[in-house]
Amino acid sequence: MRKFKLSGGEIITPDRNLGSGTVLIEDGVITGVEKGMVKTSDFEDIDVSGLYVMPGFIDIHTHGAGGSDFMDCSLEACRAISAEHAKHGTTLLFPTTLASDNEELFRFLEVYENVKDSVEGAAFGGLHLEGPYFAYEFRGAQDPRYLKNPDPKDYLPVLESSGDIRRWSIAPELPGALELGRLMQSKGILPSIAHTSALYEDVIEAYESGFSLITHFYSCMNGVTRRNAYRHAGCIEAGYLIDGMTLEVICDGIHVPKELLQLIIKIKGTDKVVLCTDSMRGAGMPDGTKSILGSLEKGQEVIIEDGVAKMPDRTCFAGSVATTDRLVRTMHFLAGQPVTDSVRMLTENPAKLMGLGDRKGRIQKGYDADIVVCDKDLYARQTYVSGKRVY
Repeated sequence: MRKFKLSGGEIITPDRNLGSGTVLIEDGVITGVEKGMVKTSDFEDIDVSGLYVMPGFIDIHTHGAGGSDFMDCSLEACRAISAEHAKHGTTLLFPTTLASDNEELFRFLEVYENVKDSVEGAAFGGLHLEGPYFAYEFRGAQDPRYLKNPDPKDYLPVLESSGDIRRWSIAPELPGALELGRLMQSKGILPSIAHTSALYEDVIEAYESGFSLITHFYSCMNGVTRRNAYRHAGCIEAGYLIDGMTLEVICDGIHVPKELLQLIIKIKGTDKVVLCTDSMRGAGMPDGTKSILGSLEKGQEVIIEDGVAKMPDRTCFAGSVATTDRLVRTMHFLAGQPVTDSVRMLTENPAKLMGLGDRKGRIQKGYDADIVVCDKDLYARQTYVSGKRVY
């Protein structure tokens, strides 16, 4: 049993900054959180004075990082992504697919089954399927070759083939989508709204069918629109008006700029907002890099420019190149939110959303020792997963 303590850092909980203190860790679990320096005789002492001690970041939507994509469908790619995200404070992530053919999807499901418990960086929390049930006009960078309507003959084999699916993002206005949403909810899978032409009324019906999350809010969805000269509220307005709806936000300052980040917080508060990277393989790589969205075999070429991935014709973004510590920096330094609130949206909120709020997302006695140590500029300096240092 390894016993160690993180001493002298400012302890950030989702509720408040506890000030300088000590976090005691035994066998991968937090066993004490105390103000000031705690004397112990049998704990290894790790001095983190002048740094922040925070709950580990939880990324519920990421496609890749460090030159690899989950759709590469290899053990090596999964491990590389895990390691790269850990360098930026991620302790738990949910590997995300994109619209593809079933051959590629089933290949990834098999790879995930073999790798899910053997990564050395950020741990894997289960799968997020993104697509292929999307509205064509709001497809963004999703490959239009694979878009279709939900069909039980298509999705039932997917649901039966894996017990690791935790979330599925689809357009709820498509024929058969609400039926799929209700089925997912009955199986403990989170239905999420994405790449959608839904109007307010469609979103209300979806919410009543179990859709309680909107994927990458503002990206690839309707706002106020006119049909037959009449204005209609869209998915964006529904996200604001439905109190129980959680909004997932790509907080890189580009997909959602400063003013809209501030508007989201002003309307929804911080309890119903979850930050995500939606990162593709270019995360952690510099501007000017050519990359691939999706698998190396069947993906689409993109460029990394201005801190974001773009389609070559620059008509739309192609996923982000953000890391989780960048999300916190953006929310704090650009959008002006307190450090505690910025951290909450990437720790406690996603933990609760994914049903893990009783053991992850907080610096608290009895919780998993998933911890990130950041400097005052909010760059990750140390990352611990279940008490093991992975960066």
